[in-house]
Amino acid sequence: MRNELSYGEASFAYTKEVLGLRRTGTGIVGQDRALRALSGALRSDRSGYNIFICGDFGTGRLTALREEVKAVIGNPDFIRDVAYVYNPSDRLSPMALVLRPGTGSRVRSFLETLREEDYVRSLVSQAGMEEEPALRDYYTKLASCPFNERMTRPYLILDRSGCDQRPFIIETHPSPENLFGYSQDDEIVPGSYMKASGGFLVLFADEVLAEKGLWDELKRHMDSTSMAVRGSYVEDSLGKKSRLRPQTIALQTKVILLAGDELYDELEDKDADFLRLFKSAPQFDYRMQANSVNIAGCVSYLESEAAKCSRTIDDGALLELLRYSSWFAESREHLTSQLSILGDIVSEAGGCSGTITREDIRAVIREREYTISLGEDRINEEIVSGDLIVATDGFKIGIVNGLAVMDRGLASFGTPAVISATVAPGSEGIVNIEHEAGLSGEIHDKGILILEGYLRNAYATSFPLSIYAGICFEQNYSEIDGDSASSSELYALLSAIGEIPVRQDIAVTGSVNQMGLLQPVGGINEKITGFYHTCLKCGLTGRQGVIIPRQNIKSLVLPLEVEEAIRDASFHIYAISTIEEGMEIMTGLPSGKRGARGLYPAGSFERKIEDRLRRLYESGKSS
Repeated sequence: MRNELSYGEASFAYTKEVLGLRRTGTGIVGQDRALRALSGALRSDRSGYNIFICGDFGTGRLTALREEVKAVIGNPDFIRDVAYVYNPSDRLSPMALVLRPGTGSRVRSFLETLREEDYVRSLVSQAGMEEEPALRDYYTKLASCPFNERMTRPYLILDRSGCDQRPFIIETHPSPENLFGYSQDDEIVPGSYMKASGGFLVLFADEVLAEKGLWDELKRHMDSTSMAVRGSYVEDSLGKKSRLRPQTIALQTKVILLAGDELYDELEDKDADFLRLFKSAPQFDYRMQANSVNIAGCVSYLESEAAKCSRTIDDGALLELLRYSSWFAESREHLTSQLSILGDIVSEAGGCSGTITREDIRAVIREREYTISLGEDRINEEIVSGDLIVATDGFKIGIVNGLAVMDRGLASFGTPAVISATVAPGSEGIVNIEHEAGLSGEIHDKGILILEGYLRNAYATSFPLSIYAGICFEQNYSEIDGDSASSSELYALLSAIGEIPVRQDIAVTGSVNQMGLLQPVGGINEKITGFYHTCLKCGLTGRQGVIIPRQNIKSLVLPLEVEEAIRDASFHIYAISTIEEGMEIMTGLPSGKRGARGLYPAGSFERKIEDRLRRLYESGKSS
């Protein structure tokens, strides 16, 4: 099996021509759908058109947002000054004045010059010259009240003098005080929500939700299209404490949340207000098509990252990075859109002198793999020593090497997982031992039930399925979920039912449906590489390999050492479509179709399995 990428030196030459066209726009690669949604939402000023940007870290969400905002940020019609002034009707509720930009500083200067002996004349005179109706009314009202020192202490909390752009604020530490402001010691301090009024406030959703009560308070502000400063207690001359409650301000802020897809789905499902308040959800994909335009964009980015290190980067290095990009995206037909991951590799390789070469990139990747491979090495050491019972040669009944992916921080590696099955007469069906021990997730439970459906469809067509079968992940003490081991479990079960030995030098991965069709799984490159490393530690025999679903061929971007072993026929990959194909490889027995009498051919593994199932049924019936 050849494991080459779908692009090589020839296609890369074409890519270099594409670069000559000069890319325009935001500079974000492969996110056209998200950029269109984001652009439309930023331009809408209707109530509820707040934005929830979905996507993984490194997909360009924040960079794209900064670029798209530039197209709409230059409209000063949305921005206002805000001043809190003395309220003659309620001294504990400072009045909010929303004014044209530049007016606030003039109001502050005027009020600070008021003196008790001529304040009425000054206020009446100023009201007569004032263009803004709200200020005329305020000055007139103030002139009819007794003088109070508080009249001369306005708080200009938003001064937009000289501003010609709408505010764009990223709040990285969202606490109630930082977000909504506070009043303390007769002082009013605005929060980022108010500072962003008329413009855009960016928050990271998980940080907002981590602060108790903050999510509900944010929704209240968004729902009311106004904002309020959190009140505090003030003490009068007699020592009596009263609560200061500044008036709400009739200004609106467009809130932009950033989070992953999982959090969006959770809020959509559990919060009845969510979709009403966030009507736009641009989704940044973690991968993109490996077409000429996106390859050109990636290459342009990588060349710019090399330039930041005062280095150039040659074609071989760029090709190696594109290959790594496809590995990270788990598809030969795609590239990762998390370009910062590639940029990190360029930065690490930039420590060398001169031009960054293919070998420099490979050296960085090898070093990374070494530094995070402690967990994998320990597991393989335990397999070699016999502490973990895993066979990589020979035949066993009811035992199959499945494949699992282990994650710890940046480390992600594949490792064999021994799956065993036992069968006896009974009516309990298939017992999932992991489920009984509380170590099985819901998807894994579903996979076990599918196996029972397969047995009924394939074998128990003329008699009831009557067995007691136990399936277990041996020497595993953590939770198992997902259905990528369902084909491995089925091979172990069929082997145990038919009492047919199966190969231990082949590991298996793949999801299966009730019809026995294989379905693709994730982590395929880590799984193959992990079993190869285990076989290498235990001793390569030239017969070892991995069975994978045929659909996963397009996902194969294997390490060079594994590709070389496959070319040398010292390691093998079997891509199949059905359980029957896999059983032929695992048992060495032929498969067959039912004949005129409804029986499978003698000598086929199906015949052995069906005959044993019939005997188990008869045994259970007689007892």
